[in-house]
Amino acid sequence: MSEPRAAYVVSRAPRRYVGGRSGSRRSAAAAGFPGCKAVPMTAAQLARMEDGPRFEYWDAEEDVAWTVREPAIVHENPAHRLPALLERIAQARGAAIACGGTMTFHERAPTGELVRAMEADQTLYLDEARARALPVPTLALGPDAPSNALPDVVVEVDHATDVRRRKLAEYQRWRFPEVWVEVPEPWQGHRSRREPGLTIHLLEASGSSRYREAPASRALPGWTAEEIHRGLNEPKRSASTSAALERVGRALGRQEGLAPEEDPHLRRLLARARTAGRQDAKAAAVQAVLEQRGIPFSSDLLANPQLAAQPTDASIAAALACASEADFLARLRRRANNRERERDRETAP
Repeated sequence: MSEPRAAYVVSRAPRRYVGGRSGSRRSAAAAGFPGCKAVPMTAAQLARMEDGPRFEYWDAEEDVAWTVREPAIVHENPAHRLPALLERIAQARGAAIACGGTMTFHERAPTGELVRAMEADQTLYLDEARARALPVPTLALGPDAPSNALPDVVVEVDHATDVRRRKLAEYQRWRFPEVWVEVPEPWQGHRSRREPGLTIHLLEASGSSRYREAPASRALPGWTAEEIHRGLNEPKRSASTSAALERVGRALGRQEGLAPEEDPHLRRLLARARTAGRQDAKAAAVQAVLEQRGIPFSSDLLANPQLAAQPTDASIAAALACASEADFLARLRRRANNRERERDRETAP
């Protein structure tokens, strides 16, 4: 999946680094960018670079862009898998989540000169309307900028790189509310320099400008670092990941007073099934929900007598809540048993 880039401009006073314009002569590790290579580049060249190489960091004091030196797919894969996971969370939540993709953040001096620039691997906004309202390609984050311009979460993938060496301090200084640092699992023999896993950095309470490591996301309540890492790396979405996405989406929806049925696509499925009122329409709606959630099912499921015996709304509700095909059928059985017990009570003398 390819997402658009957006440039973000921050108006702050520049900081000067000891050593002057020596970036091109220092090693990447000494400069704080292991896994990168130095490309001499002026501010004017950086401004003209629209579809050039991906870079981690650029500094006017050194006139060097540090570009990623690693197998592209290992670095890109986790960030590109995130939108699909968020889509399922959004469906359970009842409102869309926007992914901004690779964003470039610019910092300018009060006089207007570009001081430094960074690129993030992925960004997300919980409010899609807020993301769409941001000017593209440039947004000034100075005194006149919108207070909600920063993304809710920034994702950095460290395969050969290490954002803790320099970039994380910049995110902290700019008060980004939440940063995920993902070290991917080995892929086709390519191993990361560090132990695989995901670390969540949260900005402390209002008034603070320090990060603390947290076991779970604040923006996506209850989604743990372990669950996020597993979802970004597993070759096929597991039942446990699907259940986690459902749980987080519903928790986010409850927090905001939303419901899954408010998702436009699911509303269309419900309307189609309710209007048609036929078994084939009900089976098609259940199939669409399970496929969209990434839950595998056998070809026999749609002809199962348990599905035929249940109302459309109950069948779709089970498809929205289940973690597997077996769980889907178990939910239908429990509903059938409950209905049977209710009829027995109603007919009892």
